[in-house]
Amino acid sequence: MRLLTHLRHVDLAVPDYEKQLDFYAGVWGLTKVAEDSGISFLAAEGSPESYVVRLRRAEEKRLDLVSYGAANPADVDTLAERLLAGGVELISRPGKVDTPGGGYGFRFFDVDGRTIEVSADVDVRQHRKIEEKEAIPVKLSHVVLNSPDLNRTREWYERHLGFALSDTLSSPHMGEVMHFMRISNQHHSMAIAQGPHTALHHVSFEMRGIDEYMRGSGRVMRAGFKKIWGPGRHLAGDNTFTYFLDPHGNTVEYTTELENLDEDTWHPHVYDFSQPEVTDQWGTANAMNEIVAKESFNDPDRGVFVAPPV
Repeated sequence: MRLLTHLRHVDLAVPDYEKQLDFYAGVWGLTKVAEDSGISFLAAEGSPESYVVRLRRAEEKRLDLVSYGAANPADVDTLAERLLAGGVELISRPGKVDTPGGGYGFRFFDVDGRTIEVSADVDVRQHRKIEEKEAIPVKLSHVVLNSPDLNRTREWYERHLGFALSDTLSSPHMGEVMHFMRISNQHHSMAIAQGPHTALHHVSFEMRGIDEYMRGSGRVMRAGFKKIWGPGRHLAGDNTFTYFLDPHGNTVEYTTELENLDEDTWHPHVYDFSQPEVTDQWGTANAMNEIVAKESFNDPDRGVFVAPPV
């Protein structure tokens, strides 16, 4: 039984807090909804989530937390009991969530030592329809995580959290390099990338449509932030992409039109990403190469807990 419903927010620790806040609340197009002594909460105008990004001032850059939703408190309790029975270490037991929007939830470590949160009964934020030509994020789309052991991480998320495999990227020379994982009919809410160390690969934000996606990409380029890859359109997920580096070297993506699947009939594909049309159906993006790939390896996340083998 699947107990997760959707991705809520991604929380980042950053040394240059003001510069990051200016980027996300300015050029990237999120809205600051709360701030308190070196912590800020940023919402997407089209999303009912209380916030989609949290920034925290810290001496060392790290991924603090990835948060998912559950349908109700009973599902939160069921998941906590299931994780405990499966030997997963809980950071906290289910209870009141003390961040904007409140709710009922708990935190635990995944197999790579990341902190994961699951919550329900979070307040619905007053949001609005994004207008034509309004080039700001509608919502958080997905998160991609680097893992030194791709299949161990995939199996953990399938076994403990009910994720399903949508598609895989592979190549004759490197083998499997990315698994796209879903918790709904959305092609992926999370993907796992093979990397040299545990780290954040990228965070993706959905735009209203193709025009808004291109206008937003252009705004970030004109503001002088480094574009890694794009604009283009992936084969797996059929979504558009432009990837940028934020001021601390985290990769962030604008996307749109991510595929919705018929889960009853879907069978995962294995796509050979050495074929140009797999990484970019349009052929408009700069070529995927080792330099582009290494940008998203990110710095090793030293903040992760070293989990025992499971």
